[in-house]
Amino acid sequence: MTSVPELFGSMVFNDRKMEERLPHSVYKALKRTVQNGEPLDISVANAVANAMKEWAVEMGCTHYTHWFQPMTGVTAEKHDSFIYPGSDGTVIMEFSGKELIKGEPDASSFPSGGIRATFEARGYTTWDPTSPAFIRDKTLYIPTAFCSYTGEVLDKKTPLLRSMEKLSSVAVELLHILGKTDVTRVTTTVGPEQEYFLIDKEMYDKRPDLIYTGRTLFGAPAPKGQELEDHYFGSIKTRVAAFMSDLDEELWKLGVMAKTKHNEVAPSQHELAPIFATSNIATDHNELTMEIMKKTAEKHGLVCLLHEKPFAGVNGSGKHNNWSISTNTGENLLDPGKTPEENLQFQLFLAAIVKAVHEHQDLLRLTVASAGNDHRLGANEAPPAIISMYLGDDLGALVDSIIDGTEYHSAGRTNMLTGVDVLADFRKDTSDRNRTSPFAFTGNKFEFRALGSSLNIGCPNYMLNTMVADELAQFCEELSGAEDVEAAVRSLIRRTLTEHRNIIFNGDNYSDEWVDEAARRGLFNYRSLPEAMAHYVDRKNIDLFERNGIVSEAEIYARYEIELENYSKQLHIEALTMIDMAEKNITPAVIAYVNSLSDAALAKRSLGAYSVYAETSLIGELSDKVEAFVKKTDELKSSVAAADKYSGLELAEYYRNEVFERMNELRTIGDEMESRTSAAYWPYPSYGEILFGV
Repeated sequence: MTSVPELFGSMVFNDRKMEERLPHSVYKALKRTVQNGEPLDISVANAVANAMKEWAVEMGCTHYTHWFQPMTGVTAEKHDSFIYPGSDGTVIMEFSGKELIKGEPDASSFPSGGIRATFEARGYTTWDPTSPAFIRDKTLYIPTAFCSYTGEVLDKKTPLLRSMEKLSSVAVELLHILGKTDVTRVTTTVGPEQEYFLIDKEMYDKRPDLIYTGRTLFGAPAPKGQELEDHYFGSIKTRVAAFMSDLDEELWKLGVMAKTKHNEVAPSQHELAPIFATSNIATDHNELTMEIMKKTAEKHGLVCLLHEKPFAGVNGSGKHNNWSISTNTGENLLDPGKTPEENLQFQLFLAAIVKAVHEHQDLLRLTVASAGNDHRLGANEAPPAIISMYLGDDLGALVDSIIDGTEYHSAGRTNMLTGVDVLADFRKDTSDRNRTSPFAFTGNKFEFRALGSSLNIGCPNYMLNTMVADELAQFCEELSGAEDVEAAVRSLIRRTLTEHRNIIFNGDNYSDEWVDEAARRGLFNYRSLPEAMAHYVDRKNIDLFERNGIVSEAEIYARYEIELENYSKQLHIEALTMIDMAEKNITPAVIAYVNSLSDAALAKRSLGAYSVYAETSLIGELSDKVEAFVKKTDELKSSVAAADKYSGLELAEYYRNEVFERMNELRTIGDEMESRTSAAYWPYPSYGEILFGV
């Protein structure tokens, strides 16, 4: 059996393989590109391409693909073989630096938000040398960025790479002002915890709502849900454990540092957490993780659900984005150290993040907005739609002392006494964890907890990088000419934290009191995607991205249009699926059951039964409900038809306020009928069968 160290990265053209296969000068040049952002020479690309191809062919590959992340929400790939015609009618295997660097997919059918007309089809993919190539299914996968023929960004990776470069340059400048002149590069790192559901494929295949939309549009609660909290961190079922074992191996082969796995709160819900990686590699790895989860599940007769709320009444799935900043010298800039009250560098970067989150809370909210995530945010399973920051008792006390000009008193890391002789005492953390906070400090990183489970993490991370970089640039401008840098830094920290302390909240984000308090503090509460997305094109946000060179105004408007269109299309598909399920299966099934009850009542009377109360009362109840159900189905059809007169933001608002409400009304009656209809007649597997069937 292959050991984990031997298995790990075996399908990746990683640093070790490059050092083995590339000429020393080429390897060093590529390392400078990866580590320092230096331009890549075509001669280097040719040497890398040849070594990459030779390795891939040795591993059994016949094709290569430029793997990219368009605005569809999933990854894309076009496969080309390595073969070239030889002079004698044979073929040879070739792959050039030009082919490595640039690909040419048809861009006409990818979302562009109106930037490109359908007939303007050309698009380009370009190699991202900072993310290593890998092998899947006998194909060499080359991570790339994607743009249009005229240069507009059409993907989710390019803004992320640009934001990483921008944050690095301004953070290095700021550190040099503070005297850290040995720092030449700063990177953001991410560790995304991924939640998901596993259900039996036979059950999935009988649910058109899961097939078409990823979530159940009808479904009465099971007798048991998550109320006993016995699934959370519980013993992993044999079938699920086998899936998790295979998943780990597949991810390890691809260099994904899958670390932690456990049962989550809801039945059939689980989580996988990796070790941190740089933001762009973490994004690639998370996209790979979601794809491999789905494929591995199929091998076990399971289906992996990544929708944010596949089942009503139980917890949905999120993705916790653990974000931090580190230098090339190995220093974590978000580590307070043992004496945070003396660590001005940490305080300065903390102040920049506090200011960024406060000033751009709308961007953080809209970057996690989706039709699926609208079901989660604000429920007692995920952070609310109100963005705030949690710093904890210890760090919160530090901020208060800075603002108030008082002495800082740390709670300190005391011992936790177990009271049992055979159990070792251990060190207690200086603050608790606040699982209700959208943006929580957790020791040496911030955990952005509002992401939905299916989201591409590139979007929230490029926005987070950009807003923090912008604040750091302002800090650099203020401090660069200071005669007394330390005094200027202390003044800047105190002023910044004082002006932006309203974004800090260490209490219960689920409470009704917080909603009122947040409003008094001037914090936004955008409850749905249309409410949040309307602010994407606010002038301050356009200016933020343009002055930092991340995306242009035209590209922002394109992304705005794409997100609104995706939202409306998703709800449109859900509404049509509900109508189809209602008319073709649910209504006929309930009518058939009512008819069977009528036949039973008549049979009992013919036999001289004194009472047929059970049958007649149920007949009356279900007859009324099925009549109301048919009317609500017709109302939903009418509301969908009326959507044609709207477009853009108005269309998204219409789907949210009108169509979605009709869907909820139809579901309520449908779920009531399911709870009163014989299982022999109900056309779809129940929640109990699905959630407890693995």
